[in-house]
Amino acid sequence: MSAEIWVVPFFGQGHLFPCMELCKHLASRNFKVTFVIPANLASSVPSSLREYPLVQIAEITQSPMPPPEPGAYPPQAHPHHHNQQAQGLEKLLSTGPDNPHPPRPVCAILDIMMSWSGEVFKKFHVPTVAFFTSGACSAALEYATWKAHPEDIKPGETRLLPGLPEEMALTYSDLKRKPHGPPPHIAGGQPPPFAGGLPPPFGGGPPPGAGTGFHAPPGGAGRRKMGPPGPGDQPPWVEDVSEAIALMLNTCEELERPFIEYIANQIGKPVWGVGPLLPEQYWKSAGTLLRDREIRTNRRSNVTEDEVMQWLDSKPRASVLYVSFGSEVGPTMEEYPQLAEALEHSDRPFIWVIQPGSGRHGPPPAFLGQSGSGGPQAEEGYFPHGLDSKVGKRGLIIRGWAPQLLILSHPSTGGFLSHCGWNSTVEAIGCGVPFLVWPIRGDQYHDAKLVVSCLKVGYMITDDLSEKVKKDDIIKGIEKLMVDKEMKKMAESLSARFQHGFPNSSQAALDAFKDFVIQRLT
Repeated sequence: MSAEIWVVPFFGQGHLFPCMELCKHLASRNFKVTFVIPANLASSVPSSLREYPLVQIAEITQSPMPPPEPGAYPPQAHPHHHNQQAQGLEKLLSTGPDNPHPPRPVCAILDIMMSWSGEVFKKFHVPTVAFFTSGACSAALEYATWKAHPEDIKPGETRLLPGLPEEMALTYSDLKRKPHGPPPHIAGGQPPPFAGGLPPPFGGGPPPGAGTGFHAPPGGAGRRKMGPPGPGDQPPWVEDVSEAIALMLNTCEELERPFIEYIANQIGKPVWGVGPLLPEQYWKSAGTLLRDREIRTNRRSNVTEDEVMQWLDSKPRASVLYVSFGSEVGPTMEEYPQLAEALEHSDRPFIWVIQPGSGRHGPPPAFLGQSGSGGPQAEEGYFPHGLDSKVGKRGLIIRGWAPQLLILSHPSTGGFLSHCGWNSTVEAIGCGVPFLVWPIRGDQYHDAKLVVSCLKVGYMITDDLSEKVKKDDIIKGIEKLMVDKEMKKMAESLSARFQHGFPNSSQAALDAFKDFVIQRLT
């Protein structure tokens, strides 16, 4: 009988997709895997996952999330949902008339944003493994910055972070972040940046219940300092993993070996880089043109994948700038017109993907139980009306879903203006596309520093991210990126590490995890 492992994701594409791929890798190693999700997310699970004989879906019934109370942040802190999910987990694990022989997983792999649910598993003597759906650089930089006590760093000063590469040294500008109110959207559950301090924690922010007037869920998160961490504060994830027996990271040694090793050395627990957890077809097609319809469900959009292909085919090699901020995060309503003007005045061909709700405040529609592709609330937001007529066939403006893998893998694409969400970052790296980075919040700042300072395959949109990004910044950034042939070569050279499929180091890490489970937990 196969050992059983549960995987518990957080909501949002940046969390669900990696967790699904992790389930497949575990099943291929002969584990029985239970993917535990709220019932309202069941439609997000593709049939390909359900076809794995060792993977089963366990749904927890939840009512739609009510809107957060005024001033409450983060909205996921609402106790209503935490209590429902905790009760659902307990019901799945408890003996009862409808469940006389409840499952007993050998361990549960918890998305770091779901670490509070560890208390439920502890009650049933099920050990937990913490899973970071982003990369290692973000968590390592947070930890090293906490240890470096950066409160007194001065303009022009560079402070080395012991144990990390020299190019990741902390600067005064690293501490300057644009003050945001409630975020337009929540990318992967990340909290907003805040004035005069470090970017908020990887996978963290105020713990559930902190500073919101809500009660914290089980797990002791309420012991933390209220509000987002400031310079020198302990990253919340350090407490989140305190009772985990090990850590998994959605990355690989080929990209982030120094950062994986740093985290392992600091926390004294097994740490495995098991990613990037991209679709299997991505790895099989590495180095060739990728068709999203073969990998991902086509959602609501104003263009078809074939229309995007035809437009790209009409453009010269490496001439197109791809502009996309992902599905749940983006610039402010004041910055979007600056971007539109920059694209209008630039001579470069571009594809600009704009999500419904761009620039507006409030939680993403999916969080409130909406579809994310419809409804009046989902449709509000910025749109560059009239830009298409001004730029003609030089620009392609996509409203809603876009075939990102096709765009990134197409030879006409020469640069990517990105927020540096982790999934988008590794997809572009694998396709050999250099970056113009515009981080918005959370781990994106650290991903951006990895891309620009360590991997050297991108430029920052501006030197001062504490100020609103202006048209001139964007125009200069676009030109600098698109004329830099050497950076394009660097990006293509880096992508070669992905050309042979899913990274060997991650295969070995998953095998090491299997050995760990068999030897320690069964």
